Amino acid sequence: MALLRKINQILLFLLVLTICVILYNKVHKVPATLNNETGDSGTDPTLLQQFVLLLYAVDLESPEELEEEIPVVLCAAAGRMGAAVAAISSIYSNTDANVLFYIVGLKNTIPHIRKWIENSKLKEIKYKIVEFNPMVLKGKIRPDASRPELLQPLNFVRYYLPLLIHKHDKVIYLDDDVIVQGDIQELYDTKLAPGHAAAFSDDCDLPSTHEMVRSVGMQNTYMGYLDYRKQTIRDLGISPSTCSFNPGVIVANMTEWKHQRITKQLEKWMQRNVEENLYSSTLGGGVATPPMLIVFHGKYSTIKPLWHVRHLGKTMGQRYSEHFLQEAKLLHWNGRYKPWEYPSVHNDLWENWFIPDPSGKFKMIRPNSFTLKLK
Repeated sequence: MALLRKINQILLFLLVLTICVILYNKVHKVPATLNNETGDSGTDPTLLQQFVLLLYAVDLESPEELEEEIPVVLCAAAGRMGAAVAAISSIYSNTDANVLFYIVGLKNTIPHIRKWIENSKLKEIKYKIVEFNPMVLKGKIRPDASRPELLQPLNFVRYYLPLLIHKHDKVIYLDDDVIVQGDIQELYDTKLAPGHAAAFSDDCDLPSTHEMVRSVGMQNTYMGYLDYRKQTIRDLGISPSTCSFNPGVIVANMTEWKHQRITKQLEKWMQRNVEENLYSSTLGGGVATPPMLIVFHGKYSTIKPLWHVRHLGKTMGQRYSEHFLQEAKLLHWNGRYKPWEYPSVHNDLWENWFIPDPSGKFKMIRPNSFTLKLK
């Protein structure tokens, strides 16, 4: 909006200047030869009309065409597509910014999410569908039977942002199990320090979450993600008590990401894990987080704590206060207990943004769902 106002101010100044020249010519009767012999007024009406039309064209142009686009990347995975829809709905409803959604899916899920968007109130959003080819992960993921859902290809989309999103210097990536209660423009405006390719939320940054972390034994240090019994991990020289970060919300600098070859570095550690079993889902954060902890150690900026209030899906026994949740800008149900399933906590906040599937394929699981099945 600031850019639009500046452009309009400049054009208004030029218009006033033009009118002044016209009036000067009329008063002083400038010879027609100085004005290309265009009539009694000594001005070229065609040129003036073109200028006025240009002014109106800019004035009438949508602010969205002049505002910077905010690219937001989310994944639409089979079986949990309603999560992406709720996240998109919450972002779109809480901002006037010019958001462009990049919705990433596998080939067989793309028709479903496209139909969902086009046949709901989300048809007004600006979006692009991006197909992710899981073959890029071949040989880079170690089989892990304890939590196979964490091995799904779309969990690794965040590694490949520059390969999927080409025209933007700055990108927001969000896990699908979030809702946004603040203006996404504020998150996009997160400052990244020179040389930093990304910003994350530190797991030790929000005092309100400390009690929950302690009460359920959650890890918020590197010890909870990396196997320090392995020499390769010890050789990194990273203290096991170093505070970890959560890559479910990322503000990324694509220029730095490409310059530092972040994707190649992440793939290197994926390959090392296949060979040496350096981390697993039996530890705190699954298999997508550890390579990022290694690659970005000491080289990332931080997101404001209220822009990533997490652990809502970690336990059924602990709940945040309603006041705290209302202050939060972004809520993240990381963990096993998802808000579209049962049991889960604070799922009413998630349901506020859910849009039912027009095809009827995706349904929330609620206590009455089991009652209906029993009947």
